[in-house]
Amino acid sequence: MRYHKIPDETVRRLPIYLRGLLFSSEQGQERVSSQGLADFLGVSPWQIRKDFSYFGDFGTRGGGYKTEKLAKEIKKILKLDAVHKVALVGVGNLGSAVLAYPGFRPYGLEIAAAFDTDSKKIGKKVGPVVIEDVSKIRTLKRRRICLGIIAVPRDGAQETANALVTAGIKGILNFSPCHITVPRKVKVITIDIAIDLARLPYYVPAS
Repeated sequence: MRYHKIPDETVRRLPIYLRGLLFSSEQGQERVSSQGLADFLGVSPWQIRKDFSYFGDFGTRGGGYKTEKLAKEIKKILKLDAVHKVALVGVGNLGSAVLAYPGFRPYGLEIAAAFDTDSKKIGKKVGPVVIEDVSKIRTLKRRRICLGIIAVPRDGAQETANALVTAGIKGILNFSPCHITVPRKVKVITIDIAIDLARLPYYVPAS
């Protein structure tokens, strides 16, 4: 099924809902209400119901949602019902932390390859992943890896993005503090931790 004209903000919230549902399922909750999900996630129940309405009627009035069934539906919408292999480029401090992070698997995401330019890192193993020379990025297409993470310094980000696109990557999570340009068919999500942190003082009352 294809979903048309879904607001980006709705798509952004779906993984948050999924996280809440996975936690509820781990706690043995077979059903969850929109209010219960809202209380856990800090989102209004009205917003949850509106977001779900774009995709169908998942619950019953007064009865809430079947936790595992709804989690399965959201995974299907997000295309997380199959494992997606991910390539990480840049195994510095941030990249190493991302590579070691265990929280991707519940969402059907697996970092299957890691690349760096540092000869001292190449060949080392982090978990099940062996760090490879960045020149091996070109092998991603035949390895059926379609998602990439960029965790390189700013001056290498665009070149890295170009290499990933050439290798067949269709979606990029960019941790480099800059804008990168890619073809329209490739989706880029940029996370700049410093920029997000820089917003916080505005909301902090003056002492």
